[in-house]
Amino acid sequence: MGALRNAILACVLLAPSLALAQPGHTQYPGAADAQADSSLRVCADPNNLPFSNKAGEGFENKLAQMLGAWMHKPVEYAWAVQQKQFLRDTLDANKCDVVMSLPTDDKAELTTDPYYRSTYAMVYRANAPYRLKSLDDPRLRTLEIGVHALGDDWADLPSGAVLAHRGIVKNVHVYKMFADFSRPNPSADLMEAVARGDVDVAIAWGPLAGYFATREPVKLTVVPITHSHSILPFEFSISMAVRHGDTGLRDRLNAFLREKRGAIQALLAEYGVPQLDLNAARTQTAEASQVTTKQ
Repeated sequence: MGALRNAILACVLLAPSLALAQPGHTQYPGAADAQADSSLRVCADPNNLPFSNKAGEGFENKLAQMLGAWMHKPVEYAWAVQQKQFLRDTLDANKCDVVMSLPTDDKAELTTDPYYRSTYAMVYRANAPYRLKSLDDPRLRTLEIGVHALGDDWADLPSGAVLAHRGIVKNVHVYKMFADFSRPNPSADLMEAVARGDVDVAIAWGPLAGYFATREPVKLTVVPITHSHSILPFEFSISMAVRHGDTGLRDRLNAFLREKRGAIQALLAEYGVPQLDLNAARTQTAEASQVTTKQ
């Protein structure tokens, strides 16, 4: 689970982590609320589109600007690469007060209500002689497949894990997310591989797939995966996050998310983020809780 959390953190921040704190991660249950008259201090990655970059081109940058205007505060950034110590070195070090994306169920920080829910997606060339709709398609056993990985274990993310679990191994090609921090958008390699024809299909976190697929010279098809039957979750609800104890700021962020819900959904759509029904996710969570209680 710890490896999964770091994997999801990398995909959501570069974005999704699940509800376990990282080793050595420090909680702050008695932390004071952020000062009311301070700037809006945002923790962000300087080279992590479609989420954020130093040029302010990511949707998290745009969302932060929207939030800053709503709060009547200037936005300041604490920049750090989205590696496993990101939260420890930024939010918990009091260098910033808000993380724009963290899985809602993550217990390492105090999360807001979710503002979107997304899923992994398949991406292939629009002129391909096939139409893939799910991971159950038998053609995935013969097509060349590209997946992201954080390290040498290509099954460290849900996309690789679900293929390995199904015995789909020999035709899988690995693209390390953070292989070269010196170049812009290192995680775009996978979509570029699909566009070039190096692989037939990619499986990637939805916001990455939707954003980079529209920026390739050839038309790509993006198919959100909503029924993965996977050993790991493919769908994640995403929230903003603050330090534990900073309930005042958390409540203000929730008020912003409620008031600006339509504008936020439009922003995400502009960046090609596959958006699932948040209400359906809440219903599924409630039903699962009821089943667990009855057992």
